[in-house]
Amino acid sequence: MKQNIGRGEFSQFPNLSQTSCQEDDVSTYVQHLNALYSDFEYRFEDVLTMVIPPWIINPYGDIEETNVIIQEELAELSTNEELKVQFKNGYQQFWL
Repeated sequence: MKQNIGRGEFSQFPNLSQTSCQEDDVSTYVQHLNALYSDFEYRFEDVLTMVIPPWIINPYGDIEETNVIIQEELAELSTNEELKVQFKNGYQQFWL
């Protein structure tokens, strides 16, 4: 998006797409976007580097690599037909 703004293309912003901006203004916008991007990277570094175990994404997949206690829970989970149907709606909703 910042590349588009740097070129003066504001198609992502319908209200701005009909206006013309001066080069200095566009440069300021790009600097603000770069600062915002850096700030988000810093603030959410822990989330961006988070390693999600495969069994979270697919609890019905291979469970051999997981902790024994988790294996038992996942084995029990795999026999619950109601939860299997719920999982088909996506793992994000499944774990809530």
